[in-house]
Amino acid sequence: MEMNNMNIDDANKKMKIIIIVAAVVITIMIVLFAWMYSSQSEKIEQAQTTVAELQNTNEQLKLENEQIQLDNEFQSLENQFQSIETQSKSVRGVVNDSISKEYKKAKKRIEELRKELKNEKNKSAKRIKELQGEIETLKGILRHYVAQIDSLSKENKNLREENTQIKNQNTELSSRVERVSGEKKVLEEKMVLAEKLNVTGVSFSALNKKGKNEKNITKAKQLKVTFTIPQNNSTPVGVKNLYLRITSPEGTLLGGAGTFNFEGANLQCTARKQIEYGGEEIGGITIYWDVNTALNPGEYLVELFTDGYRLTSRRYTMKK
Repeated sequence: MEMNNMNIDDANKKMKIIIIVAAVVITIMIVLFAWMYSSQSEKIEQAQTTVAELQNTNEQLKLENEQIQLDNEFQSLENQFQSIETQSKSVRGVVNDSISKEYKKAKKRIEELRKELKNEKNKSAKRIKELQGEIETLKGILRHYVAQIDSLSKENKNLREENTQIKNQNTELSSRVERVSGEKKVLEEKMVLAEKLNVTGVSFSALNKKGKNEKNITKAKQLKVTFTIPQNNSTPVGVKNLYLRITSPEGTLLGGAGTFNFEGANLQCTARKQIEYGGEEIGGITIYWDVNTALNPGEYLVELFTDGYRLTSRRYTMKK
């Protein structure tokens, strides 16, 4: 009986120990699980923070890249605008000045946004979007500006073609005028020639004191020039003054019967004669000059003038 009671007490003791051990183990496991859960939650929070930071960094890099692209696009537009500005100077016409003002205004706004973005530590998607909008506005202005330049270029091309056509017409007209003027001048010269008197049968001889021909020029008392004026219906009728010039072999003008006008100069003459011309032939016209100086053999130059032009110029050899 006592043995049975002892076994029951031992069994109860063992059960209590088992229960205590189990409780301790469970407590330890609970603490362990609680610690592990707390540690894992902290790691999850750290991971989430890291992911958020990476996402923010990635977003900033993306915005910075977009800003760089927009800066490059703006610089390209600025280069295009400068090129078009230079081109517009060579285009005849006035490009709408308001477009240039609009461009400069939009350009100033873009430069302000670029400066603001450059100074910002964290890039703003809103500012990037505004910059994109301003760039698009600038593109529109530039397209309008280019359209105006092209329009003026086409107009100038048409004007140049018209000017070339007009120049060709003027050249042709000038050629015609020059040709007609030339023909008119020739006709006027022909008319002048037709109106001029003419002489034929001009002879030059020396006379002795009896009025007979003298072969020895050193014995001559008179020099005689004889000629005929043929009929010319084109020559104005009226009084004609005839002027005679005789030049000796030494180059000296013989006589001194006054002066007359020839080609803008006043020339001395040897003798003169006045006739009445009615358009009919006048033959046997003679002009005399009384010798008043020693004459030598050689070549004598005989010239006749009237109305400001030379009728004839001939040389005669006189012997001793």
